[in-house]
Amino acid sequence: MTGTTIEFIMQIIIILFLVLGTFFVLSASIGVIRFPDVYTRLHASTKAATLGISGIMIGAFIFLYVEHEIVSGKLILGIIFILLTAPVSAHMIGRAAHTTGIKPWSHDGNTRDAYADSFKDE
Repeated sequence: MTGTTIEFIMQIIIILFLVLGTFFVLSASIGVIRFPDVYTRLHASTKAATLGISGIMIGAFIFLYVEHEIVSGKLILGIIFILLTAPVSAHMIGRAAHTTGIKPWSHDGNTRDAYADSFKDE
């Protein structure tokens, strides 16, 4: 393989990460606007943080490494930080919503709360 072929493949990979990250951020933004309650909106916004931002940061990391031969520790730490903290913060927000009495939305009126039922058994 020549150098130009490898460069072309790396550019495709970078574009793929950036487009996928942008897709997740855009779809999560639409989900936050369109979904009916706090739990489903929280699900959508968490996907944007974990998959969208991480995809964009991975694409940026690969771009800096390939084009400028820079290994960015800040991007690596940012990716790790997002992947560790976004699910935990989403869980805490969802738990706080449940504790304050916000019921999950249901289109047929069936609002069985499995999370509350799990505490009744203890």
